[in-house]
Amino acid sequence: MKKIFFLTTCFAALSFNAQVNRFVYQVTMKSDAENKNDVKTENAYLDISKEKSQFYSENRIKRDSVMQAMFQSGGARNFNREQMEGLRTNIDYSIEKDKSTQKVTYKNRIGRDVYSYEEERPISWKMLSETTKIGDYKVQKAETDFAGRKWTAWFTTDLPYQDGPYKFAGLPGLIVKIEDDKAEYSFDLMRNYKVADFPETNRFGNTMKVKRSDYNKQLEKFRKDPQAFMSAQNTGGGGGIRIGAPSPPMSRGGGNQNSAEMRKRREERMKEEMKRNSNPIELN
Repeated sequence: MKKIFFLTTCFAALSFNAQVNRFVYQVTMKSDAENKNDVKTENAYLDISKEKSQFYSENRIKRDSVMQAMFQSGGARNFNREQMEGLRTNIDYSIEKDKSTQKVTYKNRIGRDVYSYEEERPISWKMLSETTKIGDYKVQKAETDFAGRKWTAWFTTDLPYQDGPYKFAGLPGLIVKIEDDKAEYSFDLMRNYKVADFPETNRFGNTMKVKRSDYNKQLEKFRKDPQAFMSAQNTGGGGGIRIGAPSPPMSRGGGNQNSAEMRKRREERMKEEMKRNSNPIELN
């Protein structure tokens, strides 16, 4: 009986340790440079385990799940644009932090492929003595300059995690709130709970491992001429180390719509998307 109790206790402990702590942040963004009155908000998850953490959009993971189901049940013929519009996100990137190596890996889609780079810029914090309370947590103030913005963070040592949303980490506690000095981007902790494991992400297309400088070059090429960039991707252009399977085939149907009209609509959608994201979180 004692042996059974011991094994049961060990199994319960292992199950508990396998759980991932999920912190839900409300992300507020003024991502359109020409219209700062257009304020967007959406939720993002910071999932933390002993080995790593991942930061990504709530809508991103929902959209990936819907797309996976669509392609499994008939491919692009079942594509529901209205449903996908409802899951639109301005946080198309994901960020993983490795606890053992302190490496921060950023992933984002450009055109049809996902580009991945390792962040090489360390975040240097200035600790301040000011404290206050946000929700249930006693928090302390810290400041940093990162990627062209000045940031003010409030962190708590009430939780045993030295982590935070986006690429932010390295404080002696969890970041509860962080905002830039222009109030164009902010991350506010709303709640937390446990989940069984990290979600499976369905990143369609190839993954290109590049340096951050090369990622920025590819992003600039895409912004200048999205159609030419995506045509180059079809012929294997783009540079970097290509990993994984190609993107799922897109429907070539469209009834009476000719290919020129469909291409024009796609270009208009991409231009509108870039306009909505003309004030990025990283300015340099």
